[in-house]
Amino acid sequence: MRFRISAMIFIVLTFFVGCGKEIAEYNKPAVYWYEKMIDAVANASLEKADGYFSSLQSEHIGSPLLREATMIMAQAHMEAGEYMLAEHFLDEYIRRFASANEREFASFLKMRAKFMALPNPRRDQTLINNALKEGENFKQTYYGSYYLPAVDTMLVRLYLARANLNQTISSLYGRIDKPKAQAFYAQKEQESWINWDEVRPPDTSWYREIFEGDGTASWYASWIPETRSVMAQDTQGNIKE
Repeated sequence: MRFRISAMIFIVLTFFVGCGKEIAEYNKPAVYWYEKMIDAVANASLEKADGYFSSLQSEHIGSPLLREATMIMAQAHMEAGEYMLAEHFLDEYIRRFASANEREFASFLKMRAKFMALPNPRRDQTLINNALKEGENFKQTYYGSYYLPAVDTMLVRLYLARANLNQTISSLYGRIDKPKAQAFYAQKEQESWINWDEVRPPDTSWYREIFEGDGTASWYASWIPETRSVMAQDTQGNIKE
C-alpha cells in the first residue's frame, strides 16, 4: 500500500514538474530563443527551429537578433530543400531588414529558391512562369549585379524547360487528334534563339517513365482504347474541338 502511494506521489510530482518546464519556456530573453534556434538548426531540427524563431519574433518583435535569425532560417530551409519556406523567410527579410546591398543578395537567393523548387521540368507550368518573372525582374532591378551570370544560367534553363513543356503538350494533343490545340502549343513561345538540334531533352527517372512515358510517347499507349473526341458546334454549325 505504501509503495502504491509513493508511486502515485511520484507520478503527480513528475506531471507538475513537466508542466513547470513548459511554463518556464515562456517569457525568455531574446538571446535564449536565438541560441535555441541555432542549436536546433545545427541538429537539423528545423521544425523546432521554426518554433524557437516564432517565440523570438512574438516575444521580442524589436530585437536586433531577428534580422540575422531570419536569414539563418531562410538559408537553413534552402539547404534542407524546403524552398517555399525559404522563400517565405527571404520575403520577410527583404521587407523588414535588408539594406540596398542586402536586398540584392536576398533577391538572388529568392530567385534561386524558385528555380530549385522545380524538380520536374515537365510539370508546374505556373512555377516556371513565376521563376522566369522573378529572374527578369532581378535583371532589371540589379542590371550590374555580381549574380547576373548565375541568374542568366537559371533563366536559360527555365526558358528551355518552358519551350520543351509546350512541345510536349503539343505532341500530346497530336496523339489524341486535337490539331487546333496541337498547333497552338507548337507555336506558343517557341524561343527562336533555341537550336533544338543542340538541346538534349530532360531525362525522366525510370520509375516515373514507367507511368508517364518520356514526354513524347508511352509504352502502354497501344493498350488504351480509342475514344471519340468531345465535339461541339458553333452557331453556324461548324464543328469545334
